[in-house]
Amino acid sequence: MSGYVGDHAVVLGGSIAGSLAARMLADAYRKVTVVDRDELTDGSDPRRAVPQGHHIHALLARGQQILDEMFPGFTDELVSLGVPIGDFGTSLTWYFEGKAIKKAETGLTCVAAGRPLLESRIRRRIKGLSNVTLRELTDVVGLVTSPDRRSVTGVRVQSRAQGSAEEVLAADLVVDTTGRGTRTPRWLVELGYPEVAEERVKMDLTYTTCHFRGPLPFDPIGDDIALLPVATPEIRRGAIFARMPDRYSLSLTGLLGDRPPTDHEGFLAYAESLPVPEVYKALRDAEPLGPPVSFHFPASVRRRYERQSRHPEGLLVMGDAACVFNPVYGQGMSVAAIEALVLRRHLSQGPPKPRAFFRDLARAIDAPWDMSAGADLGFPEVEGRRTFKTRLGNAYITRLQAAAAEDGELSAAFLRTAGLVDPPQALMRPWVISRVLRGSAR
Repeated sequence: MSGYVGDHAVVLGGSIAGSLAARMLADAYRKVTVVDRDELTDGSDPRRAVPQGHHIHALLARGQQILDEMFPGFTDELVSLGVPIGDFGTSLTWYFEGKAIKKAETGLTCVAAGRPLLESRIRRRIKGLSNVTLRELTDVVGLVTSPDRRSVTGVRVQSRAQGSAEEVLAADLVVDTTGRGTRTPRWLVELGYPEVAEERVKMDLTYTTCHFRGPLPFDPIGDDIALLPVATPEIRRGAIFARMPDRYSLSLTGLLGDRPPTDHEGFLAYAESLPVPEVYKALRDAEPLGPPVSFHFPASVRRRYERQSRHPEGLLVMGDAACVFNPVYGQGMSVAAIEALVLRRHLSQGPPKPRAFFRDLARAIDAPWDMSAGADLGFPEVEGRRTFKTRLGNAYITRLQAAAAEDGELSAAFLRTAGLVDPPQALMRPWVISRVLRGSAR
């Protein structure tokens, strides 16, 4: 990119989506300011604004590829810190309907770093950019607009330091990455813009995580990374049991009001109910590093900014502020990375035009949303809009997963799609369909 497209860009929210947006903006604006209400430490503890940080986070294959592109040597850096890595098809054991799919090399890298570590290492790279400033412990009060309200020209902020006064940060571009608590839809209505259309898939998810000291008395993971019994309409309890850099972690998932307990005995009893007995056997005599912690996630929410009839110039929305995914599918961080590439493409053409940007953002979100929302809608009690495409897709994927128990080629094809490397349409290639049908016949 030759030259800058603007003088100052402000990013609201300093988590992963905000940091990745700042990385792209740093090439296009003379100055970038990231505003966050938390203290953005580089420690290993979850931030207050990210309560889900206590739980296991997955960096899907496409996310890992993009982070290595943005920050050369990023995966090697994590490995030097002791983060386990491996192939998505051989280092993870995936269970559907209680049966493991066949392991197969995919060529895709799985990175088993927790959310706090990933976030802190990304932030270290951002801090190394000379034109990026982090404004910590600062609240975002509201937007500043031109007199006709057609353009956003900055934000009103206030430091949390005692006695601080409200101030205005003038900006050529404001990017909202404040997550599921975003106030942009409300601010737009207050400015006279239409309500932002939303899609919701209500699955009433609770996941509860407990960390354990290694080595384990019985270790079914070994040199691999994780066992993943996936919840399905037939077997509704799921889990992620993973080897982390400094511990073992188990996240138990419950849908539709089924809530994994936070007392140790109840937690283990829930683990014992899983269709994979190795999980309970590994942890029944293991030493917990603290009490189990729960996180409740009522619904996935997609905000359809691309459908707005009017939107102010100078305001973009990304990350969970645009689309909140069911976290059990591990898409959030990787989709944020994909969205950052969309931002980079628009910056290469000059100051981003919101309506064009949101159209391209929607295209980037379509595939992961269809996969995660579609899978949740396979549970009859989950609330959301079901199309013929959704019903057909769920029936087909169930057959594919069953056939993959004996067919490593199908395992690899499925995992490349789940890792957001290949589009969902790749699973409809003739050779894939024929192997699914042969598997069904068996």
